[in-house]
Amino acid sequence: MEPKYKRILLKISGEALAGEDRFGISEEMTGRVARQIKQVHDLGVEVAIVVGGGNFWRGRSSNDIDRATADYMGMLATVMNALALQSALLAAGVKAKVQTAIEMREIAEPYARRKAISQLEHKDVVIFGAGTGNPFFSTDTTAALRAAEMDADVILLAKNVDAVYSADPNTDPDAVKYDRLTHMEVLEKDLKVMDLTAATLCRDNNIAIHVFAIAEEGNVLKAVCGENIGTIIS
Repeated sequence: MEPKYKRILLKISGEALAGEDRFGISEEMTGRVARQIKQVHDLGVEVAIVVGGGNFWRGRSSNDIDRATADYMGMLATVMNALALQSALLAAGVKAKVQTAIEMREIAEPYARRKAISQLEHKDVVIFGAGTGNPFFSTDTTAALRAAEMDADVILLAKNVDAVYSADPNTDPDAVKYDRLTHMEVLEKDLKVMDLTAATLCRDNNIAIHVFAIAEEGNVLKAVCGENIGTIIS
């Protein structure tokens, strides 16, 4: 198969790593994700990853913890997911590095843009943990920011749902599935693809987004090769 992209930014939600357990890390699901990444890595595609932390902590649902503290707790959750994914990739025979926006040198490298680009060029998979390092920004915004910094060709948004819908397909039987959208349509229709900060950053930097389901084996490869799955936003 011929890849459509040279360098991708893969955004994986924390919930995707939890699998059917819906909490914590499922080794089976993490291994499945690692195998899918290996498929595209073996084609010579450079892979950067941003991982969420919702399988451990969703700070916005807390009333007793202030927002900034809750967000920092969420950043720590993303680091746990990044380390788990790194281990799964190493077990699959793929070199993987973790860089964190908050320094924790004993377990990962601090984020450095030029070093990350160099690692990608040397065909290491680079996993970005701890979000942007700042509260009040989501990991979706981190994905948009890192994609711009890494000069990625596309953001692959790997989710639990298989595409973008007009409403939640789990609760609304009349939800309409979109095959293609523009950045402006995402903003105007207020579609919950990613938060508005991230969507605006993608629009302003002309970064395409491909939304698809991570649980289905081979979907990352299909998306990288330009197959018509999920929703493409450009």
